[in-house]
Amino acid sequence: MLVVPEDAVAGLLDEDDAFAAVEATFAAMARGEARNFAVVREALGEGRQYGFKSGLDQAGGVLGVKAGGYFPGNAARGIVNHQSTVFLFDPETGIATAMVGGGLLTALRTAAAAAISIDRLARPEAGVLGMVGAGHQAAFQLRAAARVRPFRKVIAWNRDPGRLAALGRVAAELGLPFEAVALERMREAEVIVTITSSPAAALLDAHVAPGTHLACMGTDTRGKQEVEPAILARARVFTDEVAQSVTIGEAQHAVAAGLIAPDDITPVGAVIAGLAEGRRGADEITLFDGTGVGLQDLAVARVAVDRAVARGLAVSVTI
Repeated sequence: MLVVPEDAVAGLLDEDDAFAAVEATFAAMARGEARNFAVVREALGEGRQYGFKSGLDQAGGVLGVKAGGYFPGNAARGIVNHQSTVFLFDPETGIATAMVGGGLLTALRTAAAAAISIDRLARPEAGVLGMVGAGHQAAFQLRAAARVRPFRKVIAWNRDPGRLAALGRVAAELGLPFEAVALERMREAEVIVTITSSPAAALLDAHVAPGTHLACMGTDTRGKQEVEPAILARARVFTDEVAQSVTIGEAQHAVAAGLIAPDDITPVGAVIAGLAEGRRGADEITLFDGTGVGLQDLAVARVAVDRAVARGLAVSVTI
């Protein structure tokens, strides 16, 4: 088995690599060439979450699982709250072929999914990016979004305003003016990325203007909620996978309230594959419910392993 440690991943792939790998995976899912397995997620107490996301990409010959979760006490220990490891297996024999540090991979694939949704669904002329949330993942989201649209300004809100300064520095690196705003001013944004771990909606229907594209990336567990369900009721809703969207994603709340049905949700992979249409008009609100699927993790891990082998950075172990 090959081992690619976390500290080697940064030199093996970047935002563009993640975008290409995740986009291909979403399209393969829509064509029926790849499928995710049921998510296993458990609460460990004190805010800790642990689980497994897995799947099989028959076209790409990839079988695997990501194990990991959210451990809020890690920040006090000087380590990242999100911890994960990706394991790849030979789909024909079941033999373990690789183990890859999953921290950076998760950040890159999550940001890539949001960027893909912006690229495919946001208005071409969208110039103001709104960020709701300023945690560790927000910087990755901002960088990825800026690669697919020439934004002229970033506005941002966070429950703890003190964390916005770090996000502002990322915007400055990208050459983008940055302003901390009240949630009501999110109506100025033409694209909004929400990336929080909130148990209750922060972004309300009144905060979203016609024509906005939203990438809701923080809800991946029952009970989490970033936006008011009324937003989904007046939007065209897209997702990475419908089954996850209605059970652990942002759509769980709108579906439970009877505001939308599962059949109202379109896989973004179908848009990529040319099987469904994307935005239909300038005033239409589009919303991407990014729940995070196992196949995303496998796709970026496969890139990392292939690059590590080519560069002699993968460690071979016998198990």
